[in-house]
Amino acid sequence: MKKLKSLKATTKVDFTTYLGVIAAFVIVSLLKNGGFLNRSLTGMLVPICCYIVMAVSLNLTVGILGELSLGHAGFMSVGAFSGVIAAMSLQGAVPFGWVRLVIAIVVGAAVAALAGFVVGVPVLRLRGDYLAIVTLAFGEIIKELINCLLVGHDENGLHMAFNISGTLTIDDLGMSPGGVAIIKGAQGATGTEKLASFGAGFLLVMLTLVIVLNLVRSRTGRAVMAIRDNRIAAESVGVNVTKYKMIAFITSAALAGAAGALYGLNYSSLAASKFDFNTSILVLVYVVLGGLGSIWGSIIAAAVLYILPEALRQFSDYRMLVYAIVLILVMLATNNPTLKNFLGRFRFGPRKSHKKEAA
Repeated sequence: MKKLKSLKATTKVDFTTYLGVIAAFVIVSLLKNGGFLNRSLTGMLVPICCYIVMAVSLNLTVGILGELSLGHAGFMSVGAFSGVIAAMSLQGAVPFGWVRLVIAIVVGAAVAALAGFVVGVPVLRLRGDYLAIVTLAFGEIIKELINCLLVGHDENGLHMAFNISGTLTIDDLGMSPGGVAIIKGAQGATGTEKLASFGAGFLLVMLTLVIVLNLVRSRTGRAVMAIRDNRIAAESVGVNVTKYKMIAFITSAALAGAAGALYGLNYSSLAASKFDFNTSILVLVYVVLGGLGSIWGSIIAAAVLYILPEALRQFSDYRMLVYAIVLILVMLATNNPTLKNFLGRFRFGPRKSHKKEAA
């Protein structure tokens, strides 16, 4: 009976999350179509969806798994540039833009998942903050590699080269006269076709929520949270710590890659400098302020804090000061006991009961 009640409670929370996101999408779409959103806010809709996915996926690593990652922007960068390469190279073969967008998101997620596997295999076996150190280094390494990458496409396929010496140009790729340059080293990706849309962003957010919520509710999710709460106890009952940590970490990296692909196809040009250490810290701030383990908190924090600098533009030189003050006030508010108890309803993991069981 207790399990049935628990199932109903968790299902109710999940459906509330889905319905809340759907309602937000409908309201924003009506405001957009009605001309109530200015051009600046309209242009921020896709990036907001991308950063919501980033925050929810990082919460899977930091809040659910309990491991600190400081290079989440690195996985976003991998997904962004691999997705752009996939979409641009299929322009002639696949005429439908939405099909190329889906393929780009899948490719971005797959390549980011592979990168997560490469990073996670040697690190997640260790204890301590090794993951934070390695992911921080990974993000910076990826940025430098992309700055040296030259990619073009013609009828013969993709042409790639690493401009480590700094002497190579796009002409050195040996493309035919009709070839198209996709990535130009430090200039990044230029001339990219803008395929992303708010609708696609909404669908990616919903897909992310379905994946994360179902993962957490599953046996795998319970094992992951057991590792977070007490690794020694989890190991003593036969939980394969490395396996479940890898599942959570790779899933998080794949979702970040998918968000990166959508983000990259929202702009005509994209540089690797966009995905630096500051971006990883920004996403981590969304997760912390929204509440570790709180999916709703990550969604709200990502949306509000991404819009906030634009909303504070009228304060001109004092904008960042006001932004910092707001962040401090949010942090104080989220540490309020009453508010923490309320947000606890939307968090994952065992809840402490203050009621004594009847004898």
